[in-house]
Amino acid sequence: MVEKSDRAPLLDWEEVPPAEKPVPTPVQEKDVKGPSPANSRAIDTSLSSRSTIPTPAEWDAQCPDKDDHTPASGQGEVPHDIMVKWEEKDPIVAVFVVTFDTRSGNMLEWCLPEDMNLEGVEFKAMASGSHRVSSDFIYFRKGGYFGLACFANMAVDSVVERGARMKSVGILSTSYTLLYRYMSFLEHQVRLQLKTPGQYSPLEAFFEDKRSVLPPDGESVVTACPGSAWGAALNHCMHPEMKITHPAGCMSQFIQFFGEQIMVLWKLALLRRRILIFSPPPVGVVCYRVYCCCCLANVSIPGVGVAVPEFRPFFYVNVADIDTLDTELSYVACTTEKIFEEKRDLYDVYVDNQNVRTTRESLKPLLRLSAADREKYRKLTEQRQMLLYSQEENGDCVSSEEDHFILFFLEQNNRIFQTLSEVAGRPEPILTQESVRAMGLDPHGDRLFLLHLLETYGYDSLLVTEHPCCKHKSPNFCL
Repeated sequence: MVEKSDRAPLLDWEEVPPAEKPVPTPVQEKDVKGPSPANSRAIDTSLSSRSTIPTPAEWDAQCPDKDDHTPASGQGEVPHDIMVKWEEKDPIVAVFVVTFDTRSGNMLEWCLPEDMNLEGVEFKAMASGSHRVSSDFIYFRKGGYFGLACFANMAVDSVVERGARMKSVGILSTSYTLLYRYMSFLEHQVRLQLKTPGQYSPLEAFFEDKRSVLPPDGESVVTACPGSAWGAALNHCMHPEMKITHPAGCMSQFIQFFGEQIMVLWKLALLRRRILIFSPPPVGVVCYRVYCCCCLANVSIPGVGVAVPEFRPFFYVNVADIDTLDTELSYVACTTEKIFEEKRDLYDVYVDNQNVRTTRESLKPLLRLSAADREKYRKLTEQRQMLLYSQEENGDCVSSEEDHFILFFLEQNNRIFQTLSEVAGRPEPILTQESVRAMGLDPHGDRLFLLHLLETYGYDSLLVTEHPCCKHKSPNFCL
């Protein structure tokens, strides 16, 4: 199988006149299983002229093919009006250029709009330690917005610049789910900025075309990783709302990198713990790991998780984010700054390479894999290998590895909370070993995890211990 890049393929930006589109038909309930993503909106597919911006083909002749939005096998036809929704005009609220000055350090060189508060973005768009790499991309949060920046480092014959010129070109949006569309554009623009600094006209035209109309208060709402509003089935037409990229191997790399430790991260994510991932640059692939961690905690059962903290992706963070992280109850983020390891009050779990560790005594038992964890991981890898084999041998271009990964954990999480809801509705809400196994958990190896889960989600009233020392004599789940 040909190994693919982890960069997002460039989507086609050519305008399709609205008149050429067939009139969308109403979505029937049987066509879409479960509610549509929460931040779906009415879409205006008309786009302004792009005559001043180079076409994608001119940016990069080697860009990958676009993703096919054909529905996965067995999921039915894709309603056309849903397909139209994902062609919306993206909510870009700012575009900027960051440069490294040998005397002043990271500096905001240029931005639109000029009155936008971008304080601190120069440290988010150019990660600490980036001088060691030639190029990188960074996802981050800035106040109520999400950003994507592409960094490049070019050798120059300049004593003033000490032989190297470093810049980042980035954008801010109200959502991170569509930022991947502009990866190739930003990569191209940062190369132009390195070769011909100060040429901002393509960025000005881009912003004029893609700028968003902000709410009256100028603020946006940052939401958690999409998931609580998903249906049990996923269609390819929904992909842009669910992921930060069309990752050629994003999930595969995540699985291969962490191996069985994915099951540990899954439990910690489901418990809404604060997870901080450390890695030296490049940081782009680590931002993907942040995203993958978010996917572990999705639940599509209505009402579940309403009272628990949102599992919020922060992506890249640095020392300037310390005060913000100190107020967060639940998040997953990554950093290149080793000093965070000493800031133990800021996180519950610290991930360094494949090493997942915690200083919280109550969480340390969760770092050990149970028999059920190993069995779930075995099933995940087995199903994944079958999918990869089907793609290679049969030319299956419909089934997606990311769909498989997301659905695997979504179904596992739904299974847990569906069982808990059923037990809670019984006249005698007693958790038995049989009901714990029905969740896909180990009655003994996952005992502490289940205790934390019940407390976090408000199901602790289900814990009924009639025989505290009889785990071999009574069917009740003894704690």
